[in-house]
Amino acid sequence: MKYMIQDNQAGFVLKNGIFQKMITAGTYHFSKIAGYRVEIEEMTGEVDYMDVPYPVLSRDPAFLEATVHMEIPDGSIGFIYINGKLSSYANRKEYTFWNVFDKHEIRIVPMTETMTGPEVSRQMLSLVPGKLYTEVKVGEGETGLVYYDNVLQKPLSRGIYRFWNYKHSISYKVLDMKQRELDIVGQEILTKDKIGIRMNVSCIYKIRDAVEFAAAISDLKGQLYSAVQLAIREIVGNYKLDEILEAKERISAEIYEALKDREGMFCVHFLTAGIKDIILPGEIRAIMNSVLVAEKTAQANVISRREEVASTRSLLNTAKLMEENQTLYKLKELEYLERICGKVGEISVNGNAGIVEQLGRLMGAERAV
Repeated sequence: MKYMIQDNQAGFVLKNGIFQKMITAGTYHFSKIAGYRVEIEEMTGEVDYMDVPYPVLSRDPAFLEATVHMEIPDGSIGFIYINGKLSSYANRKEYTFWNVFDKHEIRIVPMTETMTGPEVSRQMLSLVPGKLYTEVKVGEGETGLVYYDNVLQKPLSRGIYRFWNYKHSISYKVLDMKQRELDIVGQEILTKDKIGIRMNVSCIYKIRDAVEFAAAISDLKGQLYSAVQLAIREIVGNYKLDEILEAKERISAEIYEALKDREGMFCVHFLTAGIKDIILPGEIRAIMNSVLVAEKTAQANVISRREEVASTRSLLNTAKLMEENQTLYKLKELEYLERICGKVGEISVNGNAGIVEQLGRLMGAERAV
């Protein structure tokens, strides 16, 4: 039987099912009666014809020269490159490629070193199943804690780290070491004089030591919330309402000092703490508003009386001067006449006397009366 092998093909010659040799481009004749058979495939990608084990095929020099065979050892993974370019992740242990028109290569990466090395790029990892590695991203102002089989390793600073899940079980925590704010909103407190008020308190804190914190604290926000609540109740409950309203800053300082004393319990530093708002019950607000209105009214009355006394004293002094000085009296009289003339639309006079004289007589007559 005639077989024509093209330039990009290869043929596997078998006799009675036993591999004989590999043939390349050309025309061949093999007798079927003698038990010959030829399997033809293109020499691209992986070798498809694997009915015969590789150790048998590799005995043929032509096959061995035209192919490349690679095996990935235990504890390693492989990446397939075609003509120097990354193509895919090697998800099997053994590969055989045609190496005639395209150059195939498998780069082996060991996973025995738990942290990936610089030879492993992000592009390579994008092809790897996620279960094979753990990625830890540590941002600015954060600290990363990585555990191998629950054993803490060296803390990690800012960066991206990747670990193979081969020798160890990997777990991690990323702790925010920046300043954080905790608000206690609407905290109900009974004052010393048995008045129920609500208070908003705010504090700023930061984690002191990441390793110590991770070993000792599980729910920081919840524990801090409870600690601040207790400090507020202990301190504010010792003051009467009037004292709380008058000494807000001093009470804030006491709350801050109480929290500073408890820093060691939570592995944090308290940076600030203080009262933001004091919320009074409706009836207490109404009473205080009434008191404030009364105080302001009393102050206004005092000022008004003071002004009246000053005005009366001024009039008395003016009267004494006018009584002692007739010229001054006359000038004052003329001043009032001028004002009267400015207000009156029409004035009727009788006789030959002037208007000023008649008005003066009128006022003199009223004064005499």
